Amino acid sequence: MIKKIAYFIGACTDPHRNLALEEYLTDTVGEDTCSLYLWQNRHTVVIGRNQNAWAECRTAELERDGGTLARRLSGGGAVYHDMGNLNFTFSLRTQDYDLRRQQSVIVEACRSLGIPAEISGRNDILTNGCKFSGNSFYSHNGCSFHNGTLLLSVDMANLGKYLTPSKVKLESKGVASVRSRVINLTELKPDLTIDAMATAMVKAFESVYGLEAAALCEQDFDADEIERRYDRFHSEDWVYGRSVPCSFSCAKRFSSWRWKTPSARRPPSGPMRWTRSLRDRSPTRCAAAAPASAAALTAPTSPRIITVTRPAPICSLPMSVTLAAFTIASAASIAPTRPWVSTIPSAMFIFMCFFLLILF
Repeated sequence: MIKKIAYFIGACTDPHRNLALEEYLTDTVGEDTCSLYLWQNRHTVVIGRNQNAWAECRTAELERDGGTLARRLSGGGAVYHDMGNLNFTFSLRTQDYDLRRQQSVIVEACRSLGIPAEISGRNDILTNGCKFSGNSFYSHNGCSFHNGTLLLSVDMANLGKYLTPSKVKLESKGVASVRSRVINLTELKPDLTIDAMATAMVKAFESVYGLEAAALCEQDFDADEIERRYDRFHSEDWVYGRSVPCSFSCAKRFSSWRWKTPSARRPPSGPMRWTRSLRDRSPTRCAAAAPASAAALTAPTSPRIITVTRPAPICSLPMSVTLAAFTIASAASIAPTRPWVSTIPSAMFIFMCFFLLILF
């Protein structure tokens, strides 16, 4: 149960240092405590923990324009940050984690400013049917955080310039639909500023939790520990992983977890990545051909991603025929050596094996 709440409004705009502080605040959050961290990144693309940088972002253009690429701890998709965007992070112990309560802070803050807002699904917060906040989540060693964006006056041209949404997403939603799904809050309230939004977030935080929020001081943080975490988030090994630019990629949406093909019951060989959509709960299969490797193999691992490689066949016969022959041979070898084995149990055993093979 949350008994104390605290907040910190950061002045730093370095994405790697902000991500380091986000992790630090989460790992050091006290029991029965929820902290709200408000922060901004300058001219940055932030990708999800399991994404391939080259597949999600036009990295060359971003670097040429003086931008920064960062990889966060949480999953989800790539996002563009600039000084027209306010980021938030709720950090608390996993046992006290309450997503709907945390999202209610954002909704309450917007409504207090005269902006209608509603929660949509698990990841998005909308106003007038358009998305202005996307959320992601992370949990580790009994501590969790829920973070996200608040679009106030983001440069939408840069958002489309640097991000490269997958062809599957574009085909399923349509290019025009993807562009129309996001909105800046200043389109509804032109005089809205970052400071006003931050103040509204702190007041809504206190209102939703019914507690007075204490302000955290940067001087109380462990600077050496934050620097150590910064070094990791700033390293190329973390930002890019072991992935290489993709020359070919393909993806397909399926309506069922079970793989089905007209000619075979096993999936084709080669590295594969299975993911499950949090919105429509449909899995997606992705594969990458040489010289690129699958993002699941190159980015930091996640329990939501499983890599499957088909082993070489043990014989040229179909698997069902091979197992059936093995079953009959085993039953035949039992009868002469064990006279007490009756014919009926053996027949039932064989029948059950064939029945299971048919199901398989």
